Amino acid sequence: MKKILFLLLALTITSLIGNIKAQRYAIIDTKYILDKMPEYKNADKKMKNISDQWQKEIDDKQAVLDKMYKDYDAEIYMLTDELKKKREADIYNKEKEIRELQKKRFGFEGDFFKERQKIVKPIQDKVYNAVQKLAAARSFDFILDKSEGITVIFADPKLDRSDDILRELGIPITN
Repeated sequence: MKKILFLLLALTITSLIGNIKAQRYAIIDTKYILDKMPEYKNADKKMKNISDQWQKEIDDKQAVLDKMYKDYDAEIYMLTDELKKKREADIYNKEKEIRELQKKRFGFEGDFFKERQKIVKPIQDKVYNAVQKLAAARSFDFILDKSEGITVIFADPKLDRSDDILRELGIPITN
């Protein structure tokens, strides 16, 4: 009985060892890669300009609202109840308009999100395709991205393939 149990255990261990395959992996830093791409820098600058323009639009409306509040506070004691209600309604409507504009411009799936998808996503897709091509060419089982706080506690620099991705994209590497 002991021999049979030992034989089964030995066979199980042997089959497990036979199924273990060394996995190949690489580490990249997409932030580093994107920062080296001139087209990404241009897209990022364009997104900043769009953001600044829309923020100015919101700030201008906020300045108008602030003036409405200030005027209302200065005149509150001279206004009739009917005028007070009208001014309060105007202020409320202006606040609502600003909130809706903020949501439209910068909210979840707002104009800024859509512009970013249109301008930046094709560049990110280009990097992703280069990563896939590198993974296929070098038979990597998986590639980890160490940018933006991904939980890679230690990464041996010789595993970092970010420069390979840049070369694949035809971007010169400068330090």
